Amino acid sequence: MTAPMETLLKQARPVIPVLALKSVPAAIEVAKALHKGGISVLEVTLRTDAALDIIRELAQIPELTIGAGTVTNPDQLDQAVRAGARFAVSPGATPNLLTAGRESAIPLLPGVATASELMAALDAGYHYLKFFPAEVAGGVAALKALAGPFPQVRFCPTGGIGRANYQDYLALPSVVCVGGSWLVPADLLAQEDWAGITHLAAEAVALGH
Repeated sequence: MTAPMETLLKQARPVIPVLALKSVPAAIEVAKALHKGGISVLEVTLRTDAALDIIRELAQIPELTIGAGTVTNPDQLDQAVRAGARFAVSPGATPNLLTAGRESAIPLLPGVATASELMAALDAGYHYLKFFPAEVAGGVAALKALAGPFPQVRFCPTGGIGRANYQDYLALPSVVCVGGSWLVPADLLAQEDWAGITHLAAEAVALGH
């Protein structure tokens, strides 16, 4: 049975790595490195041709919880489910996607950037939301402001979050976890420096709790 979004985000704290990978072999090594560093909830974005194949392969690893990111329409949500994703993440929230998310076999984390978008998501029954693009949309200050009129909402902010500021977001009561790509930087990926990725993951876990 698929866990609800609340459970998944609490399991993911402090960070869900946002992965845009181009090959299955590299994805397996990255996933192993992140897990060794203490992170087991991963978001594989649908930004590469290999994304669905990567989700299929990583979903077979019992220790990992794999989600599909950059899901922008109901068809992609269905593809993610069939590939074995345990949750889906969207940068935005159209009415069609919100409806599909309610009917889906896996939980959807819709993206919002404004109070109006947040209200639309609430009306559709969502209380756990992605705040994106976090830094561009006002960052920590914006989330503090939104907490006043919307105390029931919990967030996973993503976008512009890294080693220098992720703890600022985690300090907010409304933030369950953050999303970020800083755990798998392009240089370490190109060098196949899996130990370096493990180090970044372990650091994030140690400092983020």
